Amino acid sequence: MSDQQPPPRWGPPPVAPHVAPPGVYAPPRAREVTASYRRWAVVLTWAAVVVAVLMAFALVMSIVFLVWADQDTRNAAYGYLALVLWVGIAAGVPVLIAVTISARNMRRRVREWSRAGNTPF
Repeated sequence: MSDQQPPPRWGPPPVAPHVAPPGVYAPPRAREVTASYRRWAVVLTWAAVVVAVLMAFALVMSIVFLVWADQDTRNAAYGYLALVLWVGIAAGVPVLIAVTISARNMRRRVREWSRAGNTPF
């Protein structure tokens, strides 16, 4: 430790950021909606649509595979393929829910920002 004192500060004292007075609630201001944010909202929306279409197709194909497997014992492997598709559907449901909720929230925020009279970038 040194016995020297730090040099005195020259110039005006630093200004504290504006804060609401004690006891008054001031909600936080939302950040701007940028063009990148709008793009990601569209990308997530289309990702949700694609995942939903793939899951619907997998469900239909699993039913077709079960019918084929039931018609002839030599086609029993189709039944196992149907089970694999069901496992894929079960794994895809949480992904679909997460992507759909995120896309919905992002699209709502973009829509509200546009309704408030803000111009898109």
